[in-house]
Amino acid sequence: MSPCHPLTLSPILRGILEFRYLAIEGPPGAGKGTLAERLSVRLDAHLVLDEAENPFREDEDARRPGAAFQSQLFYLLSRHRQQEALRQGDLFSQVTVCDYLFDKDKIFAYLRLDDNELFIYQRVYELLARDLPTPDVAIYLQASTDVLRKRAKGRARRDAERRSRREGDLAELNDAFNHFFFHYTTTALLVVETSELDLAWDDETVDDLLKQIESINAGTRYYVPRAK
Repeated sequence: MSPCHPLTLSPILRGILEFRYLAIEGPPGAGKGTLAERLSVRLDAHLVLDEAENPFREDEDARRPGAAFQSQLFYLLSRHRQQEALRQGDLFSQVTVCDYLFDKDKIFAYLRLDDNELFIYQRVYELLARDLPTPDVAIYLQASTDVLRKRAKGRARRDAERRSRREGDLAELNDAFNHFFFHYTTTALLVVETSELDLAWDDETVDDLLKQIESINAGTRYYVPRAK
């Protein structure tokens, strides 16, 4: 018998199965990739990762003219391809956990593109987003900018110039994420404060999070996990 057959699940996980599609979001360093993997294992779910290699990324980092627009469109089309595959597949045969929300692409576009580029981007976005599946629950992982900076330094090595520029961008990006999700109303939303959280997402923390997801119906709920 499958480990996620309803008869073998705890009451918490049986309740979670009412939600077939979970999307996790947050700025870099919030822990969404690890959480997506932990939830996919716990729920025996199909895992969708935002991991496309972008051939325009280096040019964008170097601030070459037009590179941000090319990079943004590449990400938009790559994510649309993934989401379209979900729509054409059977979302009801297995729980799906995605480590991004398609709507969040607009956050980066509004930060990186000029007015002319944004005009074109918005038209393309509206066409692509029209028929995509909508998550049952969106989970937004929130953290202070100082915490995100510390985590970013611990995750990767960067040369001094690039690190300085990224840290400067991070405060603006974090503010943009907070603003976006403050006004988000498309689906039920769980906002999780992760500043004091161990991002290993141990079993007890995941269990607590699943209880929050199970009991959410609509609107926005704010949740601060117990720090270990």
